[in-house]
Amino acid sequence: MSYLETTHNVYKEAALTPDVGLCCTTNPIWELPGLKIPKIMQEMNYGCGSTVHARDLTNNPKILYVGVGGGMELLQFAYFSRQKGGVVGVDVVDEMLEASDKNFMEAEAQNTWFKREFVDLKKGDAMNLPVDDNSIDVAAQNCLFNIFKADDLKKAISEMYRVLKPHGRLVMSDPTCEQPMNDELRNDGRLRALCLSGSLPISEYIKALTDAGFGTIEIRARKPYRILDAKHYPTKELIYIESIEVAAIKDPMPSDGPCIFTGKAAIYFGEEHYFDDKKGHVLLKNQPLAVCDKTAGDLAKLKREDIFISESTYHYDGGGCC
Repeated sequence: MSYLETTHNVYKEAALTPDVGLCCTTNPIWELPGLKIPKIMQEMNYGCGSTVHARDLTNNPKILYVGVGGGMELLQFAYFSRQKGGVVGVDVVDEMLEASDKNFMEAEAQNTWFKREFVDLKKGDAMNLPVDDNSIDVAAQNCLFNIFKADDLKKAISEMYRVLKPHGRLVMSDPTCEQPMNDELRNDGRLRALCLSGSLPISEYIKALTDAGFGTIEIRARKPYRILDAKHYPTKELIYIESIEVAAIKDPMPSDGPCIFTGKAAIYFGEEHYFDDKKGHVLLKNQPLAVCDKTAGDLAKLKREDIFISESTYHYDGGGCC
């Protein structure tokens, strides 16, 4: 049985019998005015972070979510895009689509603002999205891409890039791991399906996104996630897994390489009111400016004693240099 067949079966079972915390720590349940999330959606909340960010969801965006789960994030997205077919949910598992559809009926009964027609559920897989080119403002996936092996991951990211409009954004939450994993872990289909053994180092994760053409990458959060230990898993070493929240933006690729924000900031504290690097970056005195790693490196090369560059915090919430 292939690892994708194993994944299919795991989530078929999860659709038929909700399994709280099946693969992941539960992702945040937004407290928004008038939003009520049915209990069944919370029980089928199979994510490792959140892909719902209000600043991504202005002006009634067209939204795509791949891997529908119990529909909780689809409902949260619909809160910001209250239009027929404003949110498209794609899943390869029939039982998960059916369960999600049933859950939306409950959501409609609990939320006066929500209409079932706001969400369009479609059968399809991440490597062949049933969505037109350049038609989506915000695409999202939560704890899905880490399941894929290298070739399938490349296809899945390329598909997301294809369907996004120019300057559209792909918002993701996935487990990552900086330690090497042995082949037994990597090739265990069930552990991949449970969002564990497919975890990549952050640098490899980012490279997969920039290789697809995304010109801007934002790492918005990095949090502790799981431990794989020798008593419970086929490993001799203790393995620490984190989860990250990332946005990849379909900006043109700069000639000098992508802008990757990992939470660095530059602070100018010299004698003048500001510092201008003549490359489009103005540092106001004693006002931190979020900078991409590329700009941070260029400023560091100046070897100025009146500019401080912070280490990566792996938390970025916009307002940066690019």
